[in-house]
Amino acid sequence: MITLDPRAIAEKFTRHGGAFDRGSADSYYHRERRPHYFLGDTYQSEKIIPAEGSVEWGAYQAGYDYNEQYGDKKQW
Repeated sequence: MITLDPRAIAEKFTRHGGAFDRGSADSYYHRERRPHYFLGDTYQSEKIIPAEGSVEWGAYQAGYDYNEQYGDKKQW
């Protein structure tokens, strides 16, 4: 398991389209885990699939896990 420095998450991954953001959004919308992030704005820039075990992969997982534990779920 990857341990991430919370400062690194805040600085690099919580931006809209970042790995943490995408993980939390997938959880919110009841989507399966499919680690990804965007280089810029969500759906308006290149989509990246991070290598398993990379920092970006870990940030996605952290975002998904965070929303599962503390977040909200979309009510359809």
